[in-house]
Amino acid sequence: MPKTSIDFTSLNQLDLDTADDQDYAKHFEKGLTEELVRSISEDKQEPPWLLDIRLKALAKFQKLTLPNWGPDIKGLDFSNIRYFAKASDQNHAKTWEEVDPTIKETFEKLKIPESERAYLAGVGAQYESENVYHNLKDEWSEKGVIFEDFDTAVQKYPELVKQYFAKCVPVDDHKFSALHYAVFSGGTFLYIPENVTITQPLQAYFRMNSMNQGQFEHTLIVVESGAKAHYIEGCSAPKYGSQSLHAGCVEVFVKDSADFRYSSVENWSKDTFNLNTKRSIVQRCGRMEWVGGNLGSGVTMLYPCTVLAGDMARAQHLGIAFANKEQNQDTGAKVIVAGKDCRINIISKSLSKGGGISTYRGLVDIKKTADRAVVSVECEALMLDGESISDTIPFINSANTSAQVTHEAKAGKISDEILLFFQSRGIDEETAKGIIVNGFLDEVVKTLPLEFASELNRLIELEMEGSIG
Repeated sequence: MPKTSIDFTSLNQLDLDTADDQDYAKHFEKGLTEELVRSISEDKQEPPWLLDIRLKALAKFQKLTLPNWGPDIKGLDFSNIRYFAKASDQNHAKTWEEVDPTIKETFEKLKIPESERAYLAGVGAQYESENVYHNLKDEWSEKGVIFEDFDTAVQKYPELVKQYFAKCVPVDDHKFSALHYAVFSGGTFLYIPENVTITQPLQAYFRMNSMNQGQFEHTLIVVESGAKAHYIEGCSAPKYGSQSLHAGCVEVFVKDSADFRYSSVENWSKDTFNLNTKRSIVQRCGRMEWVGGNLGSGVTMLYPCTVLAGDMARAQHLGIAFANKEQNQDTGAKVIVAGKDCRINIISKSLSKGGGISTYRGLVDIKKTADRAVVSVECEALMLDGESISDTIPFINSANTSAQVTHEAKAGKISDEILLFFQSRGIDEETAKGIIVNGFLDEVVKTLPLEFASELNRLIELEMEGSIG
């Protein structure tokens, strides 16, 4: 099917910030208890081994402490979060006609069905705690590709899910991974057979709707030897002025000579604590690429991690973070190198305005076995006013003297001379700032598919509105 242009210029802040009716939420209590964890598992008719993981995770969560670094999240009230809710009994649909009309309308405003028709191999759509729609085009299922919502995959492919689940991100990795494993719901299971190349991206979109909602989707991806694919994740939530929580988890297994790209735009509202965990394990000659755009949420702590376990493995991390007024975007990348002759490239771009705080927090850990590793880290920060803050906090540990590691960091503001140059040619200050920002981000944005880049550019435009002063 030929690609069709998607007009993202009609996407507006009102569509992102406006909630649907949430009368259903009153049927789901706030707070975290063992009874809730058991009821989630029972509702999904899960096998005993999954319930066992949930209960062990709950016990770990109750013992583990909050991180003692990064943004202050002590104000997060766990007792005021709704950890599970579903808006409709019409879940796991394979056609949009089966989806509740109100929910379908929300996803239409976000351009999801239109994007699926135009250029995607498959789409999953989650609303609150449940997947409402999930579908893969026949040409890919005929090649053995599995693309299901996570709950369905547990029922249809229990042994395959069990083989990989919680093997990349351990239950007790940190407090929020433990929370995730206790109450996870929804998400995606993607399995790509050996030597299959999916030429169209797959996408999952996660939408929170009700006040004080939590979303804890689990994404599990297995890319077999020689396979290649691109997965796109999108997220959004309305604005209420009351806390919400996102603590999803992504596990990616990239086998020998496989090539996988994971792109995401996390555009939660300022109400949201975005405390997500993403990690991949890459085997011999495999390649993993993370492309991330972080906007919207009040507090973000997100550091996609790649473990280069095999020789000659590759990792690329490309990140954009935009911190606006009353936002703290603490993002970065983690790479752990164990294989020989590995190559790593990390590029981080951050923007801040209105007193927003953007921080690059990175880790490069080169193990003793990682002969001849080559690592390049570039961090650039652009502050759009005199009150915003940008920090770079890299940590590099090398136990192998043959490693070559470079780190470059730049931070600055838009000078009055540059703005004057634009104004002398009839370009107003706000338009000039937009042009400068687009140029600043071009290195990352140009790597994306046209439609995805258009969506990201539109969301950045919405953040830029009123940036003067």
